[in-house]
Amino acid sequence: MAVDIIVGAQWGDEGKGRITDLLAADVDIVARYSGGDNAGHTVTIGEVVFKLHLIPSGIVHDRPTCLIGNGTVVNPAVLCQEIDGLLRQGVDASPRRLKLSRQAHLITAAHIALDKAREARRGGEAIGTTLRGIGPAYTDKTSREGLRAALLEDPQSLTDAIFAHVGQKNEVLQNVFGQQSLDPGKVALELSAYANRLAPYLVESSAFVHEALQANKHILAEGAQGTLLDLDHGTYPFVTSSHPTAGGALTGLGVGPGAVSRVIGVAKAFTTRVGGGPLPTELQGPPADRLRGTGENPWDEYGTTTGRPRRVGWLDTVILRHAARINGLTELALTKLDILSGWDEIKVCVAYELEGQRIDYFPSELKSLEKVQPVYERLGGWPEDITSARRLSDLPRNARRYVDFVAESSKVPVKIISVGPARQQVVWDR
Repeated sequence: MAVDIIVGAQWGDEGKGRITDLLAADVDIVARYSGGDNAGHTVTIGEVVFKLHLIPSGIVHDRPTCLIGNGTVVNPAVLCQEIDGLLRQGVDASPRRLKLSRQAHLITAAHIALDKAREARRGGEAIGTTLRGIGPAYTDKTSREGLRAALLEDPQSLTDAIFAHVGQKNEVLQNVFGQQSLDPGKVALELSAYANRLAPYLVESSAFVHEALQANKHILAEGAQGTLLDLDHGTYPFVTSSHPTAGGALTGLGVGPGAVSRVIGVAKAFTTRVGGGPLPTELQGPPADRLRGTGENPWDEYGTTTGRPRRVGWLDTVILRHAARINGLTELALTKLDILSGWDEIKVCVAYELEGQRIDYFPSELKSLEKVQPVYERLGGWPEDITSARRLSDLPRNARRYVDFVAESSKVPVKIISVGPARQQVVWDR
């Protein structure tokens, strides 16, 4: 079989967990390939809402084994909490069904302390991180000073590594940021308790994936964040610290491009982002409030991980074309189309104007992106509630026109359309 990759086609929060849940029923392995618990996926099954941060969304199905790959960074405390939460909800999250790459890197209390200190130092120019230690953990990884998950099965080596790690970070916390130092013994003791719990989950992940492919098994690679948060191809420096793109899936799981069958880009029917940085189609006031929702429902536009209200705007197909090019998208999954019901007119950004010139590409430099003005096409809205639609023919004419316009403008076919948060609220174009 082969690997299907799910990527976010915008700034994250597109509903990738929702799409992963839909596709996971027919695969053997669901593998998370990047990011940490700064990402959150919400899956709604009947009246039950699952909020996942590290564990792949496929865990709520009975069939697939789930893998947290080598491209991730893992806070052991968060992972244990998430496992316990799933067990309380009756989901099997034992080592039989959940695997953790020995090469994944660990997040410690020192990483979190550094993350908070750096964001505080930036002041008004803060990036808007989730303050969960993601960036410092990836920094340690690239500087070859990181702590790999394999340490969890070697208590003495883990303790020695933690004492050295915390000692080094304390120097920075004290001398650079003027913060209090951490107690390395306390950090080591806490991690040792989690190590006893997590050691049975460890696996040689690349070999695990390769053996699965050799056995003709179907693998679904689940992304976190989105293309515009990619360290190279996003709105740098307002990005994450990893590669939530199709290329990141290959390195984050240890597979080659020949194994890839599909690359599914997930995009909302409008645009959202959390944190700082440019958002060309951003809306303010009542229109923004209408798209965002009140926060009373788990699918309103508030961060799964942070609870922060998301910034919202009209759909931007310049971004979708950028995502299609970077990831080699074979298809799109369009989520939350139902939120657009009731608008008389819907705008879609099809190009930018930069210093009097129309451009059809996404600028790589922040100073240019901050100057662009969106060029809109105006489409007719639809008054009908579409949450009961299950076929394309069930959608109102203007809703079908909207989907067609997205496909035409992005040059990627739309194959999945979600019209509500429940599993069955999906329109397939097979």
